[in-house]
Amino acid sequence: MASATAKQPAKTASKAASGGTGGAAVGAPAMPLASPLMGGLNKKKKPFLGMSAPLGYVPGLGRGATGFTTRSDIGPARDANDPVDDRHAPPGKRTVGDQMKKNQEDDDEDLNDTNYDEFNGYAGSLFSSGPYEKDDEEADAIYAALDKRMDERRKERRELREKEEIEKYRMERPKIQQQFSDLKRKLAEVTEDEWLSIPEVGDARNKRQRNPRHEKLTPVPDSFFAKHLQTGEKNTSVDPLQGQFGGLATSFPGGLNTPYPGGMTPEAGELDMRKIGQARNTLMDMRLSQVSDSVSGQTVVDPKGYLTDLNSMIPTHGGDISDIKKARLLLKSVRETNPHHPPAWIASARLEEVTGKLQVARNLIMKGTEMCPKSEDVWLEAARLQPGDTAKAVVAQAVRHLPQSVRIYISAAELETDIRAKKRPYLYGLLVSFELEEPEDARIMLSRAVECCPTSVELWLALARLETYENARRVLNKARENIPTDRHIWITAAKLEEANGNTQMVEKIIDRAITSLRANGVEINREQWVQDAEECDKAGSVATCQAVIRAVIGIGIEEEDCKHTWMEDADSCVAHGALECARAIYAHALQVFPSKKSVWLRASYFEKNHGTRESLEALLQRAVAHCPKAEVLWLMGAKSKWLAGDVPAARSILALAFQANPNSEEIWLAAVKLESENNEYERARRLLAKARSSAPTARVFMKSVRLEWVLGNIDAAQELCTEALRHYEDFPKLWMMRGQIEEQSENIDKAREAYNQGVRLWALEKMPYYNLKMQNLILLESVRLEYRAGLKNISNTLMAKALQECPNSGILWAEAVFLEARPQRKTKSVDALKKCEHDPHVLLAVAKLFWSERKVTKAREWFLRTVKIEPDLGDAWAFFCKFELQHGTEEQQREVKKRCENAEPRHGELWCAESKHILNWQKNIAEILVLVASKIKNTF
Repeated sequence: MASATAKQPAKTASKAASGGTGGAAVGAPAMPLASPLMGGLNKKKKPFLGMSAPLGYVPGLGRGATGFTTRSDIGPARDANDPVDDRHAPPGKRTVGDQMKKNQEDDDEDLNDTNYDEFNGYAGSLFSSGPYEKDDEEADAIYAALDKRMDERRKERRELREKEEIEKYRMERPKIQQQFSDLKRKLAEVTEDEWLSIPEVGDARNKRQRNPRHEKLTPVPDSFFAKHLQTGEKNTSVDPLQGQFGGLATSFPGGLNTPYPGGMTPEAGELDMRKIGQARNTLMDMRLSQVSDSVSGQTVVDPKGYLTDLNSMIPTHGGDISDIKKARLLLKSVRETNPHHPPAWIASARLEEVTGKLQVARNLIMKGTEMCPKSEDVWLEAARLQPGDTAKAVVAQAVRHLPQSVRIYISAAELETDIRAKKRPYLYGLLVSFELEEPEDARIMLSRAVECCPTSVELWLALARLETYENARRVLNKARENIPTDRHIWITAAKLEEANGNTQMVEKIIDRAITSLRANGVEINREQWVQDAEECDKAGSVATCQAVIRAVIGIGIEEEDCKHTWMEDADSCVAHGALECARAIYAHALQVFPSKKSVWLRASYFEKNHGTRESLEALLQRAVAHCPKAEVLWLMGAKSKWLAGDVPAARSILALAFQANPNSEEIWLAAVKLESENNEYERARRLLAKARSSAPTARVFMKSVRLEWVLGNIDAAQELCTEALRHYEDFPKLWMMRGQIEEQSENIDKAREAYNQGVRLWALEKMPYYNLKMQNLILLESVRLEYRAGLKNISNTLMAKALQECPNSGILWAEAVFLEARPQRKTKSVDALKKCEHDPHVLLAVAKLFWSERKVTKAREWFLRTVKIEPDLGDAWAFFCKFELQHGTEEQQREVKKRCENAEPRHGELWCAESKHILNWQKNIAEILVLVASKIKNTF
């Protein structure tokens, strides 16, 4: 059944064809469309316009249109003798038609299309006239429950979608208040003086900008004033006729053009210059008065100091400018000749300051601090020129370079506004002065200092450092009594006990510190305590840092967020160089989550990278005890023993791993690799035979074929390959190995058949998943084929088409960079980075580009970036090694090889060509790296 909206256009069209709307009688004259354009074009009225239609004329009948009427056109049917319905009669006095219409509405359904509902039909439910029984109520309740259930299922997705749409809409069309939110936040930084200096809203705009037509000012010559002074006239305006007919009239023709130079006339010699000066002063006073009172009575211009301030303006006449340029050149020559001469930098900065170039002066003086870091005057000048917080930062740098300078401490105190903040620079200066004294004299002075300033933590700690163990404990106890809210005293006490061998007291002191500080109303800030632990770690107080970590690591963290937060804390500590803190975090996390495989793995990798072999093996023993099903933990333990040369221990670990994980493919293959790498080929064969019987996977068969192949047993390798293909014909590596074995045996036809069959089967099974990758490789090889044939134009054309088809292919962009001529390579590399910013092939191409341009530092940076983003790309390591062999030191070369061995790369076009070669099967990572690097030629 068509809906009402679908029917309405058809009705409208039919009504139009019938020549009227809403049931017009057939044959009625068509009304012409009145148009102003038509009236303008047809000056003469057409003779047929306004005439009645011929007898029997039906509009549109000639072109096949037929009219029809609907119920909505003619209304409800009624008898011709029915009384007329008076619709405007007052209530209670309606005609008989009202009652008849009401009865008809009660009896009949309104079949108008506007009253149709797709589910309920016309005028409500299809069964609204029937009784509403109990089963109807139950059915409605069931439907309502289903609707509610379905709505709840979609509620989360619907709300999420609505939220995303609202956020997207707000990002595209932010509110006015959001656009000015940053400015509103900056209002908090406005001081009271700045707020009071804001002028009130008024008409303080420049009238010249609003109406420049009425603000044209023309300088009046002195002859004009002289003429009117002699005649006694006191006109204050110029006759408009004078401006209209050639300017001011003089005794000479041509207006102001006179035969005398300048603005002088024959009467100029008799001018009273004193009166002219008075007139100008009067005019200036009037202007200043108008400006000063233009903003609601606030004085925005100082009339008295206005002319005085003009003396401080930058000189603009030619002589001064030339002097400034000469001084600038002389000072530049002095700086270049003797860059470590402080007065040259100070004079240069002051010259730029006087000439109004304050930022240039700041840059110069900061450069002077770099060249003269031991000059007190340079640092003070830099602090004077810098604003606010920047000046404080400059003074902090100055203190690090000149810790004994009294003037710098005084300058630091003058920059502070708070009284307590002003005391701190003087206190630091006092501590520095104590360090210059002999230990006994400094101890006496500090004893007196803590009596005068008992609330200074720094003085107490300095005194404790100078005392013996027993006296230091007493000093720290007194400090705790005077300052019960400072954590540094407790941490220093713990470090003191650790330094004297009382490590069992460290944990008690830190726990007591937490309790005491909370009792005194101090909030335990977890981040601050972790920072203190990192400082203890760097100072060598391992027990203290671990105790602090254990005490505060769980404060303020929800239970479900503990694991994620602790792993981030450990990474942060490693980044800051606090390895013991990270080790303590991992240890605590393993106590809380002893069965979490991911936590054991993170801790194991940490010990592998930053610990010793003994610590790693001890951790792995605990790990496999808690997570015996984690194969990777067993394999890490076996590999650690193997690398240490303890092959029997590695075998025993793998045997235990077999018991915990029977028929595990990874453990079988690890055992085979252990035996084959140690030349125990018969043991490796027996292990593979057991694996094929108990865990016959495709990889087990592939390793079996490879072992026989590399040992020279070609017939056995072919038999195993045939058996493997019967079970796993869709495994592509088996077909490749078969083709290579046949090719090595010079059976080219069989090799071709193996490759073709493998491609056909793999294409049917796996090709949809590797479509994009294969497309990139095919396009790349087609470009290289044309380039090798010497057809560079065709290769460039193919590359352009390839980049259009695959615009985000990093391997294509990397090849495109070096297809360009040398001048265009940099531009191409920029385009490649825009498209594939984090693709390792593009980053490697950029590194090679800098290498070809002999930019060694930049090339090394990009090589490091490449291997950091994708450490599994062997080609990047090979190029990096080749680069360091040419431009690096022995230490840098060793570092690259070590990092490559830790990364264990397995992919790369050049890398796989050597690592997969049958003759290199026993070579390790370092040997393959050197082999690949030796075959790289600098032809790019």
